[in-house]
Amino acid sequence: MTTPLKATRIGHACQLIEIGGTRVLTDPWFTQTATYYQGEPVASTVEDLGRIDALIVSHEHYDHCDLDALVAAGFDLDVPLAGPGTVAAIARDRGFRDVRAIEAWEATTIGDLTVTATPGQHGVHEVTFVLQSGGRTVFFGGDSLRVPELDTIPDRFGHVDLAILPTNGLCIRPMNLRQVVMDAEEAAGLTAALNPTLAVPHHYAFHSGRLGDRIITKGDQDPRHYADAVARIAPEVDVRLVLPGTPVTVP
Repeated sequence: MTTPLKATRIGHACQLIEIGGTRVLTDPWFTQTATYYQGEPVASTVEDLGRIDALIVSHEHYDHCDLDALVAAGFDLDVPLAGPGTVAAIARDRGFRDVRAIEAWEATTIGDLTVTATPGQHGVHEVTFVLQSGGRTVFFGGDSLRVPELDTIPDRFGHVDLAILPTNGLCIRPMNLRQVVMDAEEAAGLTAALNPTLAVPHHYAFHSGRLGDRIITKGDQDPRHYADAVARIAPEVDVRLVLPGTPVTVP
């Protein structure tokens, strides 16, 4: 019998991934600031998430590591948290009691779930993740650039059931438009290499506000560009564009 696999995008890169009976929350972001806007409704409050068995955090940027919001809402600080050393230090400072520091190709086990950090590249130190349980495999891309080593994931881990990838190609204007997130074409290329059963884009609705979008960041907010690119170069892959709060079940 195939292990049930479902993903619900809470907002941005915050996903609730359910593999069998294991519930994993990724890259939490539940609040906003003057230059960080979700750009879409957040599908759940922290309090309404229900039981969480594992928390994975790709890097320390506020829109992926909103641990203060979790703490303020009474999140269970005994929930195991996995992330790179930079995130682990923040988590311990916030009072999390079961922190697993893992770097690229290192793994930790949380119940029936194996969490492996895979390479990433961003404006700060970042890892991506492979989640495995019950014969299911999920790749979570955080907001990384496309890193060549990620193409080897199927060789290392077998078939990928679900790939969740950023697509907005975010560029930083004060840094001569330095790109720090893979864009739609790059994400589609990685999707072709991973060849998952199902692919879901995220990290595209975010913006920096009317002024911030003109002087701080530039990004592609239309996930259809990714879907069109995948249809062109990897037509065998099913792509789902989902609103926050809409669960997606992987066959």
